Amino acid sequence: MVEWKGATFVVLSALIAMAGCRDSGDGERFELSGRLFVFNYRVATVQYLVTLKPLKPVGNGEVAVARFDNPAGGEAIVVRQKIWPMLDKVTIQSPPLECVAKDRPYKVSISIEGPTGKVLQTIETTMVSSQDQSMLPDAPLVVGPLYDANPKLRGHPDGRLPGARHPNCPPAA
Repeated sequence: MVEWKGATFVVLSALIAMAGCRDSGDGERFELSGRLFVFNYRVATVQYLVTLKPLKPVGNGEVAVARFDNPAGGEAIVVRQKIWPMLDKVTIQSPPLECVAKDRPYKVSISIEGPTGKVLQTIETTMVSSQDQSMLPDAPLVVGPLYDANPKLRGHPDGRLPGARHPNCPPAA
């Protein structure tokens, strides 16, 4: 009986010691778990959407900084987002985009920063849309909190407005 108590003490001590240890290595903290273009036909928008899966416990004050190629040209679109320690995934979404072209690769770079701004990890990827933005209507199909039909589109069930403004998109590469 004395030996069992001693063995139990050793096992419990080892478990407590292991529970108190946290991996302090600088290995990968997140992995890319999803990426896609979200075409919302109802509100006539397209956005980047990227999800990350934590591989290690997330510390307080960590931030994801995503830099997305701007399909319309010009400076990259930058999104800064706080990472909540208790969530099982991080979702990063861009503001609405213009000029998304089918089958064109767009670069995405995500930096994970610690509370002091030090970069802890960088994830690089590309995204390719299976649709062209020209398939979206010229204006949202619905408006307001009750999703009322957009009065601007009355008489235009296809969502195309005569004389609608279209962005001057760079040529597909």
